[in-house]
Amino acid sequence: MMEKNVLSGKSILAIARRFRVLGEPQRLRILSTLESGEKSVNEIAGALDATQSNVSRHLSALSQAGLVNRRRAGTNAYYSIADPVVFRLCELVCGQPKHKAGSRYLRI
Repeated sequence: MMEKNVLSGKSILAIARRFRVLGEPQRLRILSTLESGEKSVNEIAGALDATQSNVSRHLSALSQAGLVNRRRAGTNAYYSIADPVVFRLCELVCGQPKHKAGSRYLRI
């Protein structure tokens, strides 16, 4: 009998790649900045007190992973969240340590 919800090798690789992309703190900061709406690279860099080249590099990785959309307007590039589910994923991951912090195993 075939088990339900078994992921294909291709799906597993895609999921692992997405988690690797999300494992970089600066990328999470960028996503957080974009939560309020579309922004240019310079707006994101200013909000994070980061260089434009650093932010562009991280945005490229986020874009390749399908997490942000890119729109060109003249010489500017604007980014927005491609899949808002990423925020739910972050809530689930970030909520877990809070839950475990109340367990008897982590009390100091």
